[in-house]
Amino acid sequence: MSLEKHLTMAMCREKQTFCILLLLFVVMGSNLAEGETRPRNPFPFEANSTEKQGFLKWVRQMGSLKHSIFHTAKNNFLPSFYITVDKRPGVGDYSSVQDAVDSLPLINLLRVVIKINAGTYKEKVNVVATKAFLTFEGAGADKTVIEWGDNAATPGPNGRPLGTFASASVAINSPYFIAKNITFKNTTPCPLSGAPAKQAVAFRISADTAAFLGCKFLSWQDTLYDHLGRHYFKECYIEGSVDFIFGNGLSLYEGCHLHAISNALGALTAQKRSSLLEATGFSFVNCKVTGSGALYLGRAWGTFSRVVFAYTYMDKIIVPKGWYDWGDRTRELTVFYGQYKCSGPGASFSGRVSWSRELTDDEAKPFIALSFIDGEEWISL
Repeated sequence: MSLEKHLTMAMCREKQTFCILLLLFVVMGSNLAEGETRPRNPFPFEANSTEKQGFLKWVRQMGSLKHSIFHTAKNNFLPSFYITVDKRPGVGDYSSVQDAVDSLPLINLLRVVIKINAGTYKEKVNVVATKAFLTFEGAGADKTVIEWGDNAATPGPNGRPLGTFASASVAINSPYFIAKNITFKNTTPCPLSGAPAKQAVAFRISADTAAFLGCKFLSWQDTLYDHLGRHYFKECYIEGSVDFIFGNGLSLYEGCHLHAISNALGALTAQKRSSLLEATGFSFVNCKVTGSGALYLGRAWGTFSRVVFAYTYMDKIIVPKGWYDWGDRTRELTVFYGQYKCSGPGASFSGRVSWSRELTDDEAKPFIALSFIDGEEWISL
């Protein structure tokens, strides 16, 4: 019996799950439309600090069992089928990743593992919202590479610039995605000295419940678009210059290496929480920050931006103030920027802006466990 027939029969038994998925797709939506480009905003000035208000209320919320607006997640961990991708003709089932993805039925509700053998796959990959439960498994992050070279200024099919959203080398729009031991790269070259940078996304995740294990994400500006949903990054390497982790996800980064390649002033994160009703934020636990240039830990892309660093080593490249308000002093009253038991020459809290917070044990507790992303429901370690 063919793979498609197997999947079709199984999906007939999963109509209820599909309805839930469709509802999820509608609820998640998109905060940055295709073709739209994020502003460069190259740090026009430094704002004076004002006292941070209301942080304790959010800490209490995040410590409760009902901190997330997301529905209960029901993952399928057991693989049902395997597909092999290999650049060598006749060795694998397919010679390109996109061809392997396209071979699946439009509506997929079983765990399918796409094993991507060693090689550099020069292609732009897009997974549509209805192809859930996919796993991309590489032969090692240094051996399996998916790369493309679009940036925000690249002309699209209609002749207009693609924008940040559509510049991604790999874009995942389906829930329950897993990636293991792969490098995702945007090959847009470093801008010449004095030239404006171009947003060039290596990877965009625009769906709920995605996990990344031992992966690398490489680009310059806007490397990893952590767009929407709950996400888990474990022992990943993420490299960039400005806002190289950005978006409005609810995401936990554990044991990751964050490496700056800027020759000037850059920023590690740009978290976009824009409303009190959004249960989103980035938490970095047991990570390492290294690189060149001068680096902010984050800047407030969203009015209610949320980022926490815990047990993280910070090299001397960190700007002493730590955080930037995006040139809008009113955001200093609404953002939540915290630090807990970090180490290294860039970790000193003495020079931080007054509207960031050095967390106590109780305040840090909600951010340093899988419960931050409801991970007990959908992550299998």
